Amino acid sequence: MFETVKYEVAKGVAWITLNRPDKLNAFTEQVNKEVQLSVKQASRDKEVRCLVITGEGRAFCSGQDLQGVNEDMDHGEVLRKFYNPMVMELHRCEKPIIAAVNGVAAGAGMSLALACDFRILSEKASFLEAFIHVGLVPDAGNLYFLPKLIGHAKAMELAVLGEKITAEDA
Repeated sequence: MFETVKYEVAKGVAWITLNRPDKLNAFTEQVNKEVQLSVKQASRDKEVRCLVITGEGRAFCSGQDLQGVNEDMDHGEVLRKFYNPMVMELHRCEKPIIAAVNGVAAGAGMSLALACDFRILSEKASFLEAFIHVGLVPDAGNLYFLPKLIGHAKAMELAVLGEKITAEDA
């Protein structure tokens, strides 16, 4: 059913695994759509009591796959068409969603983890506000969720400095 996401239900838990390990599970239009659809499917499934989102391989999600982006793209349209519906589907879900962060969560990958209700990190996990490094303002719900979790001042520091945050520091 899905090509870029693994979806399985076991013992009341829907496991949604981003499955592009060769690209550090970077987002494409298809990944965005499949995450949205898999969350919607889990939301409707009466057997599912909670969702876990994780990444295949050594990364949770490295953010947007920049190989699929060109300068002529309307970035606002990409956000409205793909990221906003995905984040809104997470937000609408009445079941708890856990981000099992197994490696780097950068840019929109960090936003995905922030949009979940809980975040569980492996020792190899890290967060990176990568937006500043490519001249963008944090998006995909990042500036909504991050200040709620850590306060405005620290969120601003992370967004502006773009420094890596280790699992221990997180």
